[in-house]
Amino acid sequence: MCRSIKTLRRPAEPPTDDEIGAAALQYVRKISGYRVPSQKNQAAFEAAVGEVAEATRRLLESVSPAAKG
Repeated sequence: MCRSIKTLRRPAEPPTDDEIGAAALQYVRKISGYRVPSQKNQAAFEAAVGEVAEATRRLLESVSPAAKG
């Protein structure tokens, strides 16, 4: 996976919208193979980033904090 994506699940503070958006963008770039998509693919690329960001937000809101042990 892309090494620039950071772990967003932190016990002390929730991730910011900017952090979630940046992670979603990096993920979509990695799997699509586009750093910058063509105009023809721009809408699909942006929609995918938004969907990944929303799925990430839902996941982080629903998982339990990491257990310390």
